[in-house]
Amino acid sequence: MSDKHNHDDASHDDDHSQDDGHNHAHDDVFNRLLGGRAEIIFAALCGLCLLIGWLGPKLNLIPAQAGFVFLLAAYFFGGYYALREALGKIFKGQFQIDFLMLVAASGAAFLGEWAEGAFLLFLFAIGHALENYAMARARNAVAALADLTPDEALVRRGGKTETVLIEDLVIGDIVIVRSNERLPADGFVIKGTSAVNQAPITGESAPVDKMPVKDSAIALENPEVVSASGRVFAGSINGSGSLEIQVTKLAGETTLARVMTMVAEAQTRQSPTQSFTKKFEKIFVPCVIVLAVLTSLSFLVLDEDPATSFYRAMAVLVAASPCALAIATPSAILSGVARAARGGVLIKGGAPLEALGSLDAIAFDKTGTLTIGEPHLVDIVPYGDTSETELLEISGAVEALSDHPLAQAVVKDVKTRLGDNPREASDFANIIGQGVSAMVGGELVHIGKTALFDKGAGTPLPDDLRARVDGLSANGRTTIIVRAGTRYLGAIGLMDTPRDTATPVIADLRALGLKRMMMISGDNQNVANAVAKEVGLDIAFGDLMPEDKVTKIAELKAQGGVAMVGDGVNDAPAMANATVGIAMGAAGSDVALETADIALMADDLETLPFAVGLSRQTSRIIRQNLWASLGIVAFLIPATLFGLGIGPAVLIHEGSTLIVVFNALRLLGYKDRRV
Repeated sequence: MSDKHNHDDASHDDDHSQDDGHNHAHDDVFNRLLGGRAEIIFAALCGLCLLIGWLGPKLNLIPAQAGFVFLLAAYFFGGYYALREALGKIFKGQFQIDFLMLVAASGAAFLGEWAEGAFLLFLFAIGHALENYAMARARNAVAALADLTPDEALVRRGGKTETVLIEDLVIGDIVIVRSNERLPADGFVIKGTSAVNQAPITGESAPVDKMPVKDSAIALENPEVVSASGRVFAGSINGSGSLEIQVTKLAGETTLARVMTMVAEAQTRQSPTQSFTKKFEKIFVPCVIVLAVLTSLSFLVLDEDPATSFYRAMAVLVAASPCALAIATPSAILSGVARAARGGVLIKGGAPLEALGSLDAIAFDKTGTLTIGEPHLVDIVPYGDTSETELLEISGAVEALSDHPLAQAVVKDVKTRLGDNPREASDFANIIGQGVSAMVGGELVHIGKTALFDKGAGTPLPDDLRARVDGLSANGRTTIIVRAGTRYLGAIGLMDTPRDTATPVIADLRALGLKRMMMISGDNQNVANAVAKEVGLDIAFGDLMPEDKVTKIAELKAQGGVAMVGDGVNDAPAMANATVGIAMGAAGSDVALETADIALMADDLETLPFAVGLSRQTSRIIRQNLWASLGIVAFLIPATLFGLGIGPAVLIHEGSTLIVVFNALRLLGYKDRRV
């Protein structure tokens, strides 16, 4: 995994030069001989040779000629990897930090200041090695995902149980997972129950109860329709029970494998700030070279010798090298993406990470995003002398014969409230577009919309009951009226209820600085208004067709940018047109993983404030790094022009670069507000 990251990084010019140097080191014979630690060992040897070569003759421990040999060795150890990196960049027509440092060190040697040149190379080499070490920590935070999947799996094939490599698993295999083991593959449970810790994949803080699917053949044919209670992911951790899992994806296609690939790709996707700094460098570095040349000629107009002017020019080269500036943004982006992946959020590069941190508007889809996605019985309105129990029993008996989703919702909730229904219905009939009828206890029962009782025969709908029904509809309820014979029993209101987490999530987002929060929904305006009011949104836009959602998002984007949160395929066009598209439940949806800029791996809104908070912190870190790096350059250039030496300039320069990197690494410790 880490090697893949390095390869990807090296293949893109947008990465800082030190990443390339780190990658060149992987192919180097010294690095192979020294177990991958060649850069830090060479930096240490450079310092040791410098110390001996400089102090030895002064203390009469070694002759001057031997001291010079040690200084030459210091040049070799300190300049070896810098030269490799600089040559690689020069062949691409790029002149960056390594080139400037080597010119400055060569200039010091030309002036006879071998010890100072070696000191420059030592500080650069040690700083370079430590930067690579610090950046490797960020990469390793993502690379550690690769270790979550076991190498082998226990499989039942043809009546036999055998251990195979996960690469040899095929779709349809039955994998046996014992208690406390990591799951080797994506699939669904066909036998056993257990609580599975999915935090490594989805970021969910609590284990999720798993149980067998009802029909494994249907589940294997269409794995994405499997419920969360049946679906499992490679890399998650089984609890105390044993499970048998049918494999639905090959090892290289699992959710975890795709997340690792996308995170690796995300490291090479530039943010606006990265694009700016790369353009800045291309102009700034040649300007520095011109400034150095002019400074080296200052003896023509100043009363000083050419050597002094040349030395000052070398110091300017060092001072103006934009090392900290170049690494300021990539290090923060890499750390932010790595931390997000550990928290169950996939962020596809610097652009969406940085954009989300600057937005103050966010739009939500309703169904399946803010709401559960299933209607529930929320209002029971008995009429006359009818009891609530009688209304529910008769409604449940009739609706049990219907396959309509609203009918099934009524039956489910009636059973939850009353248990087994003592009443039974017969002679069921569907009245197209209006409702249904059936016989219950010798009476003909009608259940349906207001229109059924306005147009049909029988007792007309009482005005006071109509007023109650209209009130329910105005509050976003889907209402059904119940009449047995000539007697009205009352009305029932159903609604796709908000998630329990929706209201606190909206409050958390407001606390993070989001000012405009709205809903865009295809549901009717009354329903949209009711849900928006309940969860605390500012405004709701209802009755929107998919193309209307795209138009509305385009309007909001033109007003300063907007993030769009949806639950997958249906919202893909709107998410694609938003400044940042955010998909929920992406762990179970290939389409959501592909289309969104940011994917919340769990079907859980609670990770959204974490993602927004992390992006805002990343933006703050980037601004801090940019100001720090530009400030150091702005200080050092005039300081060296007025006499600051090469050694102090390098010390300050490399110190600022390390400060920038370690400031970025603070993002790896960003605290999730949910914890």
